[in-house]
Amino acid sequence: MEITINTTAGLSTTKEPFETCFLSENAEWVYAYQPVYMWFIFILGFIENLFVISVFVLHKSRCTVAEIYLGNMAAADLIFVCGLPFWAISISNKFYWPFGGFMCVAVNSLIQLNLNSSIYFLVMVSIDRYLALVKTMSFGRMRSPRWAKINCAIIWILAFGVSLPKVVFRNAMFVPILNTTACLIFPPSDSWHVVNNMLTNIVGFLIPITIIAFCTFRIISVLRNNAMQQFKEINNEKKATWLVLSVLLIFITCWLPFQVFTFLDIFEIYKFFPGCATAVAIELGNQISSYIAYSNSCINPLIYIMVGNHFRKKAKDVYWKLLKSPKNVPMPMNYSRFTLRTSISMGQQNLIIKQ
Repeated sequence: MEITINTTAGLSTTKEPFETCFLSENAEWVYAYQPVYMWFIFILGFIENLFVISVFVLHKSRCTVAEIYLGNMAAADLIFVCGLPFWAISISNKFYWPFGGFMCVAVNSLIQLNLNSSIYFLVMVSIDRYLALVKTMSFGRMRSPRWAKINCAIIWILAFGVSLPKVVFRNAMFVPILNTTACLIFPPSDSWHVVNNMLTNIVGFLIPITIIAFCTFRIISVLRNNAMQQFKEINNEKKATWLVLSVLLIFITCWLPFQVFTFLDIFEIYKFFPGCATAVAIELGNQISSYIAYSNSCINPLIYIMVGNHFRKKAKDVYWKLLKSPKNVPMPMNYSRFTLRTSISMGQQNLIIKQ
């Protein structure tokens, strides 16, 4: 049975047999640079996504439908980056996994959860923008915050279910060729890898991207229609829509290379390309494309800040008030006397009434 080692923190689906095409210089490159990059993404992504969530949660106004979806996406990104330190420690120790079998499964479940949920939160945001701009007079009830929360709960449940096949064969085991205990995938067959990669491509990218592309095309048509600009509602929705379109563009840019190399890996599984050169090229492509995919968890919050005028106002309201909130402000002396005198007077009145 061939063992699959995951050199991209639970994200890459590349099948790499230890018996062939295992180049030590490539492994040294992974040991040297990947942990540093993971720590960088973790620190930046943790701070940024926690900031986004805090703004949505602490602001006095209710979140809009789009903000509910984007807030859940920030939560998915936060969960994702929290799994990176485990892999950074493991890879820096040449894939030694000191955290046990349970954490091997749990950490990679969280990483897969982000992969499967984030794009469907974007699908729901795209549908919301489509209903807001294209179907302005219809489907009003479907754009309520209540329905948005229900949709988010469904996405989380389905994303968890889709993640299970990718972690059920993962465990922490001793690997003789590495002479260490590593967190690995033990697939039952090559066909399992093919099905896994195809699900990643089709369910995790092609289907949602098709929906997003349709909604985006219709949205841009409305935004370019000068006759629609007279409606105040349309102008109000445009600001949120440009933010969503920016997030969509960045997401596709970050994740498309990973999806391409996941597809190419199917050909490598069945040895369509002879020799080790192509196998190593695909593996390195998986490494680099995974790095690009990681960065999406850090870029989204920056997009909210740079493009989202409404988000910037909310952030300013929340943190400006926190910074300006009075702490232990002394009570004026005359006010204290007045309060005390009033209290005593009222007490005397009560005493007189009782007598």
